[in-house]
Amino acid sequence: MDTLTPFEWFMLGWIVLALIVSIALFFVPAPYGKFARRGFGPRVNRIVGWIVMETPAAWLLVIIFALSEHVSHPGAMVSLVFVVLWQIHYLYRTYLFPFTMRGDRANITLLTVVLGVVFNFGNGFINGYYLFEIRDPLPADWLTDWRFLIGVSLFFIGLGTNIHSDTILRSLRRPGDAQYRIPNGGLFNYISQANYFGELIEWAGWALLTWSPAGLTFFIWTASNLIPRAWSNHRWYRRTFPDYPSHRKAIIPFIF
Repeated sequence: MDTLTPFEWFMLGWIVLALIVSIALFFVPAPYGKFARRGFGPRVNRIVGWIVMETPAAWLLVIIFALSEHVSHPGAMVSLVFVVLWQIHYLYRTYLFPFTMRGDRANITLLTVVLGVVFNFGNGFINGYYLFEIRDPLPADWLTDWRFLIGVSLFFIGLGTNIHSDTILRSLRRPGDAQYRIPNGGLFNYISQANYFGELIEWAGWALLTWSPAGLTFFIWTASNLIPRAWSNHRWYRRTFPDYPSHRKAIIPFIF
C-alpha cells in the first residue's frame, strides 16, 4: 500500500467515503424530494440547485481533456469518444432534465446542493485526471474491443432506461401538481426505481468501456448513492399506498 501514488490514495479514500455515505443513507435519507424536511438548512429552487450541483461533473472532465496532451495526440479518437459519451449524459442530466421535473420547486436543501457539488467535482476530477493525465491515449482499435462494445451498449441501454423512466414519472403529474402516484409501465412493473436502475446500468457500462479504476470508482459512488435512496423510496411507497404491488423490488428486478 505504501507504493500508492497520491492520486491513488485519493481514489481509494473516495471509495471508502462512498461506502460510509451509503451506510449513512440507509438510516438518514438525503433531504430532497419526498424526504425534504426541516433541520437541514434552507431550501432553494430545485431547478437552480440541480443545475449548480451537476455542472462540475458536466464540464470538469471536458476541461481536463482540453488541457491535456490527449487533444493533440494522434490517438485522441478514443479519448474524444469518452468525452462525447460523458457529455451525452451530463448535458441531458444537467440542462434538460431539471426543467422537466414537476412538483414543489423548493424541495431541495442548500446542503444537498453543496454535497452534490462535492460529489460531482470529485467524480469528474477522478475520471478526467485518470483518463487524460495518468493513462496514455488508447489505440483506435479499442473501439472494437469487446469491453468497449459491451460497455457502450450498457451505457446507452442504461441511459435509455433512465430517460424512459423519467418520462413515465413525469406523466404522473400535471404542471404544478405535487401529488405522488404509483408509477407503472416499463421496468416500474418490477422495481420501484427504474430510473435509478437505468443509471446503475449506464455507469457500469462506463466503467467497462473505459476499463479504468476511475470508472469503477464512479460506479461505486453511483451505487452508494442510489441503492439506499431506492430502498428508502421503496419503503415509502409501501407505507403510503396500501395497494402498492407487493412483488416489486426496490432497484434490481427480482433481487433487491
